[in-house]
This record gives sequence, C-alpha cells and structure tokens, in this order.
Amino acid sequence: MIKWAGRIMVLVGVAHLLLSLGFTVTTHAGAWLGGELWTTDGALDSMEPVEAAFWFSVGSFGLPLTVVGATVLWMHRRGLVPPAFIAWAIGAWSLVAGAIVEPAPWIVATIAAGMLLAGVRRAARAGADAPVAAS
Repeated sequence: MIKWAGRIMVLVGVAHLLLSLGFTVTTHAGAWLGGELWTTDGALDSMEPVEAAFWFSVGSFGLPLTVVGATVLWMHRRGLVPPAFIAWAIGAWSLVAGAIVEPAPWIVATIAAGMLLAGVRRAARAGADAPVAAS
C-alpha cells in the first residue's frame, strides 16, 4: 500500500504540473518572466489572471506533492516506513481543499493518504523495528 500511495502522489503531482503548465505557460510565461507578478498588489479579491495562473501552476502544490510521493517511494525501496504524519498532513490538506474547491481531483490525494496511513499502520503491526518488504 505504501508503494501505491507514493505512486499516486507522484502521478497527481506530475499530472497537475504538466496540465497546469500546459494551460498557463503559453499565455503567461512572458508576463511572469517580465516581472509582472512583482507589480500586482497581491490582494486575493482582485487577483489578476497572470497571478491566478501562477498559483495554479508554478506556485501550486504540484511539485511538493511530487517530492513527497517520491520520498515515500524512496523510503519504501529502502525498507523504511514513512512517518504517519505525512499521511495525516496530505489527508487533512486534501480534505480541506476538497471542501473549498470542487470539482477537482482532491479525492485522489485523500485516497493516497488513506493508503499510506494503512500501510504505515500495517508496518507498525508487523514490527516497528523490522524492515518492510519492498513489494
């Protein structure tokens, strides 16, 4: 379960990055590189499309989710059990975000968090000091 949770996190993170960059880079990259983000007031109630595109793509949680998923996979390959707080943090984040913005694939991150937590608990029951078999 740990391996699949990591794979799902990587998949969701990479897919979000690629899709969002595909939608935003062609239209907004010039403005980003030209410093236009530095001249906005940053107010959420009057966000410009160039700001929204940044937070949707480059500034999103896509890359950090990819890194977290890759770390989970890296730990699993070495027989290390990821800490449960990773599952709890990803799960809480995805539930709150999903309650705020729908439709979106938050449920996939929630499922990955649940799988990770189940895998961590299964490994704890198998023996905290015993390495987890890489399956």
